Amino acid sequence: MTDLAKTYVVRFTLQQRIEHFVTMAVFALLCLTGLPQKFYQATWAHSLIELFGGIDRTRWIHRFCGVVLAVSTVVHFANASLTMLSKKIGFTMVPDRRDFEDAVLQLKFYLGMTDKHPHYDRYDYKQKFEYWGLVFGNVIMVVTGFILFFPVQFASLVPGQIIPAAKVAHSNEGLMAFFVITIWHIFNAHLNPDVFPFDGSMFTGKISRERMVHEHPLELARMEGRPAEDHGGHLPPNAPGREVG
Repeated sequence: MTDLAKTYVVRFTLQQRIEHFVTMAVFALLCLTGLPQKFYQATWAHSLIELFGGIDRTRWIHRFCGVVLAVSTVVHFANASLTMLSKKIGFTMVPDRRDFEDAVLQLKFYLGMTDKHPHYDRYDYKQKFEYWGLVFGNVIMVVTGFILFFPVQFASLVPGQIIPAAKVAHSNEGLMAFFVITIWHIFNAHLNPDVFPFDGSMFTGKISRERMVHEHPLELARMEGRPAEDHGGHLPPNAPGREVG
């Protein structure tokens, strides 16, 4: 093990780790209580509903988790807004032109068309895409969820056709979110060759300096108060600028 691999830096605060854990737990419960209602004819769905104590209790657990998801989403954006207003950090999750350039360069690298590799900051283009997918998905799930929670009240405010439309949107968006998390997020976070079999950084808050040099060299340079070697923002995998310390 190299000295870089033995050295760790703190990348996620306690608040961020708690927020991630709450989101993870709530999402798991939403899937476990929501998917059986969508596929109610399946045998496994009946078994899950019985495990939660029946359909009524399953629905109330689902609704409670939905409220927690809505509150956590509001808290997340409130904290992000306050942090930006205090000028502590910028909103680093906003995609910019460089993300598109990084995506094209990464594709060329995978196809063997170049030996250069994107030089990432705190978040890469894949993480930003997943983040905004989660945000818009949460908005759809929360809005349609409240419509289904209070159908009579909403029917008095909006056309009645909105209620069945909300049911379809809520059901299909929930299924898509399940597949995105289980396939896209879990692979990128835990199963890709760089971190297999598990990446505990979001649970411990720490990440090895070796990984920071490899995955987020621009962020590491900023954390250590060093000027980042840009070279147009992209470095070959073995370029001197990718070896820090």
